[in-house]
Amino acid sequence: MAEIRIGIVLYPGAQRSAAMGLEDLFHVAGRMTPDAGLGAQALRVRLLDVADGAEALRDLPASPADQCHVLILPPSLEAPISAEAAAPIARWLRARHAEGAVLASVCGGAFLLAETGVLAGRAATTHWAYADAFRERFPEVDLDPDRLVIDGGDILSAGGLMSWTDLGLKLVDRFLGPVVMGRTAQMMLVDPPGREQRYYSGFSPRLSHGDAAVLKVQHFLQASEGKEARLATLAAEAGLEERTLLRRFQKATGLTTTDYAQRLRVAKAQELLQFGRLPVERVSWEVGYADPGAFRKVFHRIVGLTPGEYRRRFRA
Repeated sequence: MAEIRIGIVLYPGAQRSAAMGLEDLFHVAGRMTPDAGLGAQALRVRLLDVADGAEALRDLPASPADQCHVLILPPSLEAPISAEAAAPIARWLRARHAEGAVLASVCGGAFLLAETGVLAGRAATTHWAYADAFRERFPEVDLDPDRLVIDGGDILSAGGLMSWTDLGLKLVDRFLGPVVMGRTAQMMLVDPPGREQRYYSGFSPRLSHGDAAVLKVQHFLQASEGKEARLATLAAEAGLEERTLLRRFQKATGLTTTDYAQRLRVAKAQELLQFGRLPVERVSWEVGYADPGAFRKVFHRIVGLTPGEYRRRFRA
């Protein structure tokens, strides 16, 4: 039987319930494998406790026959791991990756993954609430917090706290095939991969950039819920020329003034759809769109779902 060895790395602060959940998911997948034990590929999972840093790493198996093909960094319920605490584990992970191991992270585990340096110039995701902190600490990484799972082949990352299920199923699909992945998802009553993190994230604008004029415009847009976004008005509010405002606003927030206003409107629409009973056409009008068709296009582009789909999924 071909054997794929998966290690779940228990670094300082790692969420053990997620680690054990992944362990169980791979165990369930093994039971879903047709003709298990008769030449089928198998998954062998071990928990690697490296919370004590360099001392714990010395006790890990060094034999090539015992080393893992995949190393997973689970989420954390604590603040992201510091660079100092991550350093010895990051060096060990980088060495394993150089030997051919696949590295994967979930949620805050992306901070430890990025400390290895292997994400430089590559796409990754983490929990949307960590996006600003991650970008500030690792500007060389192409962060996309809208996506729930990014599969780069030798490196995978998953966004939200519970996206360990999505990552686990993605690996089951890779090693045991889509049929086993589908059966595993059915058995565990979880959605198969295909969701996006932007379904769940709210609009969390950058406010700590230090540009007072831009911040004044942001507060103005917030007060009008994005409905008053004419460039001349915003420039007057900031006390800047229009071209200067556009340049500084995008540098500070990562968005154009138009996109920023649209996200404010969509955030209000999400609230109305989730907690109210107004028809979609009325919601469109309430957030400043006279054309419901245009509203639906903007909503779908930002959220990844139509207004109707969003209401069915999240209605309180």
